[in-house]
Amino acid sequence: MKIVIINGPNLNFLGTREPEIYGKQTLKEIERKIQQYAENQEVDCSFFQSNSEGELIDRIQQAHIDKVDGIVLNPAAYTHYSYAIHDAVKSVNVPTVEVHLSAIHSRESFRKDSVVAPACIGQISGFGATGYLLAIQALKEARNKGEN
Repeated sequence: MKIVIINGPNLNFLGTREPEIYGKQTLKEIERKIQQYAENQEVDCSFFQSNSEGELIDRIQQAHIDKVDGIVLNPAAYTHYSYAIHDAVKSVNVPTVEVHLSAIHSRESFRKDSVVAPACIGQISGFGATGYLLAIQALKEARNKGEN
């Protein structure tokens, strides 16, 4: 199984950025944890991070071209207003799970709504870096059930 992990704006500052909310692990540390888990699950993972909405959309579209089996997407702040990312996820027909490190439904009111989630097969929030692992498991289970 081939999965791409896509991270949006400001996630390159994990470990520095509000550690009381997002944790103390850097993005590279989280990626190493994901890679180790993925190898144990016989999943081939690649990683991408950008602070640019257009680059995120390009990578989502590339996932279709690369014929990946799933996308784990943390759109970060774009979650709440990027209909362009929503449309990109819908257009590629690649099962996608939206992930958030923090519990977005327990935070400021503007963070509670996701315009991206309706294009995804599920959303995981509030489990820190473990959310990425749960998303991989969800994609594997969806694939085994033949769900997209």
